[in-house]
Amino acid sequence: MKNKFIKVAAVTPQMKVADCKFNTQKIIEIIDELSEKNVNLAVFPELCVTGYTCYDLFFQTTLKKAAENAVKEIMTATKDKNIVTLIGTPVKVDNALFNCAVVIYNGKILGIVPKSNIPCYNEFDETRYFSQPPKNNMIIDFAGETVLFGTNLTFECEDLEEFSFSVEVCEDLFAINSPSNSHALNGGNIIANLSASPETVEKNEFRRNFVKMKSAQLLCGYVYASSGADESTTDLVFSGHNIISENGKILEESELFSNGYVISEIDVELISNERSKISTFTPENCEKYDTVYFSMPLNETKLTRKVSETPFVPEDEKTLKTRCEEIFNITAHALKKRLTHSRAKTATIGISGGLDSALALLITTRAMDMLNRDRTDIVAVTMPCFGTTKRTKSNAEILCKKLGVTFKEIDITSSVKEHFKDINQDVNTHDVTFENAQARERTQVLMDIANQNGGIVVGTGDLSELALGWATYNGDHMSMYAVNAGIPKTLVYHLVKNEAQNAKDEELKNALLDIVDTPVSPELIPAKEDKITQKTEDIVGPYELHDFFIYYTLRYGFSPEKILRLAKYAFEGEYSEDTIKKWLKTFFTRFFMQQFKRSCLPDGVKIGSVTLSPRNGLCMPSDAQATLWLEEIENL
Repeated sequence: MKNKFIKVAAVTPQMKVADCKFNTQKIIEIIDELSEKNVNLAVFPELCVTGYTCYDLFFQTTLKKAAENAVKEIMTATKDKNIVTLIGTPVKVDNALFNCAVVIYNGKILGIVPKSNIPCYNEFDETRYFSQPPKNNMIIDFAGETVLFGTNLTFECEDLEEFSFSVEVCEDLFAINSPSNSHALNGGNIIANLSASPETVEKNEFRRNFVKMKSAQLLCGYVYASSGADESTTDLVFSGHNIISENGKILEESELFSNGYVISEIDVELISNERSKISTFTPENCEKYDTVYFSMPLNETKLTRKVSETPFVPEDEKTLKTRCEEIFNITAHALKKRLTHSRAKTATIGISGGLDSALALLITTRAMDMLNRDRTDIVAVTMPCFGTTKRTKSNAEILCKKLGVTFKEIDITSSVKEHFKDINQDVNTHDVTFENAQARERTQVLMDIANQNGGIVVGTGDLSELALGWATYNGDHMSMYAVNAGIPKTLVYHLVKNEAQNAKDEELKNALLDIVDTPVSPELIPAKEDKITQKTEDIVGPYELHDFFIYYTLRYGFSPEKILRLAKYAFEGEYSEDTIKKWLKTFFTRFFMQQFKRSCLPDGVKIGSVTLSPRNGLCMPSDAQATLWLEEIENL
């Protein structure tokens, strides 16, 4: 539970229909196993104590009594165990029988939640046995306990308020009036579903998508546990399909027709932070709920869930390719609109032979194609100076030639030297003035050429550079429209590589691939033996780390402590803890100090969940202090 990760399990135990003693034994064996694995919340299937397919046997007093005794035995077995266990069993209240989830912790029943939606269609005939639950919560006696009984219950850990969960049963997930909607509004960060879902053709995909989308819709963790093939096969077969999902992502899923369990960790801080941004998660939308509190020690939670090194980049190749095409379409359509609205006759862009300018040029050519305009309306300008190498200059030339744009080469060396004379700057002093003067001269040239040709300047800086402030104020920081502003560096690589793979011209393909392989550099410091001497990642740190920091800082608002833990886990064997801490400190230092540059950014399209636009993305004062974040890193 440390760093607000809750270890959960979705379980399909071995069972025998109507043999409560056997079923109880198997349930307890698994509870013992999960307890040893430090699971905090274990969800068993619907009616797992008796079996879902008991049918008219549910009317038998012997079965109902055995089920109640089984609950007592499970309660005893959970005493002194820090695991909340949800089991499915029939519960008789007065003269009515209910299909229920019993919530057990440390030898006690925390509450009982009856199924809200009782299906009576196709193969389902539950109304034959079970009653609709009462509208309001009530107090009942069951298994020697006096407990809350009802659908409007939230269970919350006193030691970690974000560890809160609610319960629904099988059909409740699929119903139009799904209880989980109210559960989420009433603070249930995790929804547990005890299910008995029969397997039919394509049902597993339907079920998977439903769980995934429900967790996305409600911004919740969803733990779905279903009955397995040990149920009666008289007319149906059950597959034990267990799913753990979080905020639209499947964290873990079982193989069909396999008893056992799946385990993962749900990040309740992530869920809570996401919900805090959404105005619909408000008290006035809530019904009357009762909250049941329990206490659980905050032990270390060992992570087993996948934490990607590149959270902005899809891991599946097919998805990545689709994502690249989607980003090109978003950015190109945005630029198309800006070119049309501004009545620009041309689009002017600085081409360095590096990644960002290559991507911006590729996006601009696509926008011109969408407008059915000649690509010669794109004026691509390369401006070599002190640090330019033959490699980058050559790639810039090939790229422009093969894309069919208007190409200009303007050597700015002499004009920069003249400027140095004006301000009494020593050309051999390679300080920030030496570097920024070149960047500002290039921007001035681009702006003036755009004016000459009735056009606009297309910016090339990406999201990662903006987060770090790795841009010259009023230099490459400025443009009329910034097409890369919403794209992190780790995605830029893949976007350019994707275009290389799509290129039919071999020379264009090779140039793009060489650009991908070229070290990221502003090329402002003189080269040595025509080799790049100024490598950005040697100065500010690896972009894969910074994009990781950006994602968890801006997307979810995590603390440096939690980000460090996730980074150590994701980059194990690649970066040491000291290295990660070093660049994490660099990130927060630069992120806070450079906000003034982001406060006056030109327009640029948002393409993902993170944006730094001062208008609809990051609202942050330029004078905010990084002290709290840096002190936390120092104390780690």
